[in-house]
Amino acid sequence: MVKDFAANSGSAVRSLAAVAATIATACAVIVGAVLAVFAAATVAVIAIMGSALLAFAGLAMRARRTVRARRRDSDIIEARHLGGHHWVAYGWNERR
Repeated sequence: MVKDFAANSGSAVRSLAAVAATIATACAVIVGAVLAVFAAATVAVIAIMGSALLAFAGLAMRARRTVRARRRDSDIIEARHLGGHHWVAYGWNERR
């Protein structure tokens, strides 16, 4: 009888270990899922910011081309600062 008791006493510890292992596995799965969602959200935010950056760069290039095209036909005169309050303007007498 003592021999049977000694053989069966480990089964309670094994079942508690199995329950603890199941809980630890479930916690690991939950942590992994949260980290996966966080990584996916990070990639999505980077993609959105990158596309916004490309859109703004495209708008800036379009504005730059527009300004260059208009500069030739505009009434802008050139001026050079000589120091203090002295400026010399060029091109003001060549207006159309």
